[in-house]
Amino acid sequence: MSFTIRDGKKEDLPSVLKLIKELAHFEKESDAVIVTVKNLEKDGFGKNPLFQFFVAEMENEIVGMSLFYPRYSTWKGPTIHLEDLIVTEEKRGLKIGSALYKKVIEYGYNNGVERIEWAVLDWNEPAIAFYESTGATVLRDWDTAQFHREEMKNYLNK
Repeated sequence: MSFTIRDGKKEDLPSVLKLIKELAHFEKESDAVIVTVKNLEKDGFGKNPLFQFFVAEMENEIVGMSLFYPRYSTWKGPTIHLEDLIVTEEKRGLKIGSALYKKVIEYGYNNGVERIEWAVLDWNEPAIAFYESTGATVLRDWDTAQFHREEMKNYLNK
């Protein structure tokens, strides 16, 4: 079965949101997704797009995506953060995820970024093994910190 990797378009966003929700379910956070197609349209296709994405298409169906955005490292300079890479469950094992991953790496390399980074859950050993097999360094001694909107509000109102 062949597939195509291409730049994401606005009309792909309903399928992208479906994939985001599938990933949230896989990561045991099904209720955490609050973003809507309208949010994705505004944030990805507005005056100052906040992200870019690639999609994997097979038989006119979006079966995977990788979403990323620019960051800046005070140590390295321009970087990319790969926020999500997901292939729908029934299409896994066809090298679609590898192709999406490679496309992000090619994009970063061709655009002069010094580093591409992402987070991977510590229990997702198949993903960790894949990333390490490609030469990526998985930093097991760093913890991720987050502040959600309600936490920001509480902190600022102390």
